[in-house]
Amino acid sequence: MKTLVDKYAGKISASGLAPATGEGAPLVGGLDAALAWSRESEHIPELAPLFDFLAINSLAWCRPAGSYAHAVGYLAAEALRTGTASISPRDSETRTFLHDIPVVPAGDTAQLAAALGQRKGVILHDPERGPALAAVGSVSPEQCFVTVSSIAFACFVAFFGRALELTRDGGMDDAFRRSFDAAVAALPPMEAAPPELMAGPFTDEETVRRAMDQAGKALVERRLVDSFFGNISCRLGNTLFISQTGAPLDELPGLIDPVPLDGSTCAGLTASSECTAHTAAIEASGAQTLLHGHPRFAVILSLFCDERATCPEADRCHVACRVKRDIGGAPVVPGEVGTGPTGLSRTLPPALVQAGAAVALGHGVFTLGQTDFRQAFARLEYVERTARANFFDILGV
Repeated sequence: MKTLVDKYAGKISASGLAPATGEGAPLVGGLDAALAWSRESEHIPELAPLFDFLAINSLAWCRPAGSYAHAVGYLAAEALRTGTASISPRDSETRTFLHDIPVVPAGDTAQLAAALGQRKGVILHDPERGPALAAVGSVSPEQCFVTVSSIAFACFVAFFGRALELTRDGGMDDAFRRSFDAAVAALPPMEAAPPELMAGPFTDEETVRRAMDQAGKALVERRLVDSFFGNISCRLGNTLFISQTGAPLDELPGLIDPVPLDGSTCAGLTASSECTAHTAAIEASGAQTLLHGHPRFAVILSLFCDERATCPEADRCHVACRVKRDIGGAPVVPGEVGTGPTGLSRTLPPALVQAGAAVALGHGVFTLGQTDFRQAFARLEYVERTARANFFDILGV
């Protein structure tokens, strides 16, 4: 267990979600034969009793870093000030995994336990030391990492999306402006040079798997995807190699499924939930590779629509949007994960065939590569770079 709590404490800080050292650094606890912690901390006496109150075997706590700290801090203070005591972002991760994000005052273990009994993660509001995130898991510390990452992503998208709406509707007040300026100042720049990825065409399975592993790690290192979201696939002959559902893209070896394109076997039972969309897009386009990440500014812009205030489908825009928009030439399309009537398997392939890239509304970016992952990666970074530039253009910055 000590190896696992150390691993996921390291992944939280390596992902830029929390500082690597100091009081706010990730603290991960895991219960096996005994309770093990990733480090010593003044917060252990407050957090350890949660293992007695809740049916959990792991817990993570950290103070969000950089832009995340300002976004989470503002939204948490607002939630307690207005009495909602929760945050309800509109991105796909919140809809699918979080539902809403409770906010409780720091230092109240009873409120924290009650909130974690209802949700996977909680924001602790501390006006003096800054906000903190707490998440629990019943199987593995990996669940805590996923929830911490998802909360940070959802709050980032909600906060920066709010900036667009306030600007459109008359401007930011002083309190929001102070938090926004601090969050912008803490934004890391995007990498200018492309990552070094293997050149195709790929002619054997071992090379395909190595190329997928390399592309997945590059997506994570450049923070174009969070936690275990996103997926990746590559065609070799009549087989589509695709990451398994829930596979962390920086740990793909052993988590890639070969799926026959003729449907002759059920080998894809553990494949990504978006396998059908990948298969349809690859077959219709003739491309060899597909990348899917969750770059934050593309998601923010996909949710920003001037027609939302009067749209009769405003509460269902993630599946019912009919407004024609694009980001850097990539069409913005609605669609849910899966194969249902409003599934991405129906909306995504035509858009990808048309443009080689598409943005799933509130969800993420999908891109194709004709030969290898270099073109798909370049397209994904271009969409995110364009979205980031458009975001600041709208704000007049």
